[in-house]
Amino acid sequence: MTKDVKEKLKRKEYEKELDKLQVELCHLQDWVKATGERIVIVFEGRDAAGKGGLIKAMTERVSPRVFRVVALPAPTDRQKSQMYMQRYVEQLPAGGEIVIFDRSWYNRAGVEYVMGFCTPEQHERFLELCPAFERYITEGGIRLIKVWLEVGQKEQERRFMARIDDPIRQWKLSPMDLESFKRWYEYSKARDMMLDRTDTDAAPWHIVRTDDKRRGRLNAITHILAHIPYKRIEKAKVKLPARSDKRQYDDQAPLKGRRFVAVQY
Repeated sequence: MTKDVKEKLKRKEYEKELDKLQVELCHLQDWVKATGERIVIVFEGRDAAGKGGLIKAMTERVSPRVFRVVALPAPTDRQKSQMYMQRYVEQLPAGGEIVIFDRSWYNRAGVEYVMGFCTPEQHERFLELCPAFERYITEGGIRLIKVWLEVGQKEQERRFMARIDDPIRQWKLSPMDLESFKRWYEYSKARDMMLDRTDTDAAPWHIVRTDDKRRGRLNAITHILAHIPYKRIEKAKVKLPARSDKRQYDDQAPLKGRRFVAVQY
């Protein structure tokens, strides 16, 4: 087995490594709260590239008050009349927050451009102004990390087929997903234009291969942790206080005769 072609990571090994990284994410969370840091993480990639699974792995052990996930819906008529970046600026972090963009301003460079939801002039305008916008963010003291999740044709098709055949996952397969599957090469060209114009020293793109979604998650989280100079915050050990005298009140007796959920398991 070559270095570049590894067999899929086994679940037990994956969970062991993920546990370690999730501990580090908790340390990162403490550091962000203590220092008032502001961090933006942008995840982009094709449909079925694994954004949802990666975000879940990153956020399942931390506080949503610190790690805030933003996945904006389609813009309203009012928002369409605003400057394109306006509704994204509203979501930028305050001190002590990490904002993860599931869908970011890069919609304009991807789905909007490929599907014709914006004009070629709007697309070109976005590519022209995006580096300046991101430089404005970083010069304002926000750490900006951009990660592109790259999945191959065969693996994307396998994941789409799995969604078709699994009633629990069918909700993940929308008409837009099917259209994106058909337009693979159009999305490839859009990706390459985006990388050429917006991969800058101030806000570089980093690409993670996600054909093995477990390895991809671990690599992405490791990369993010390595690019933030966090330190472990020493905290006093928590000690539970003594309860009040239990003889003062019987808190179980009043529950007798109340409507309890049937015990079926």
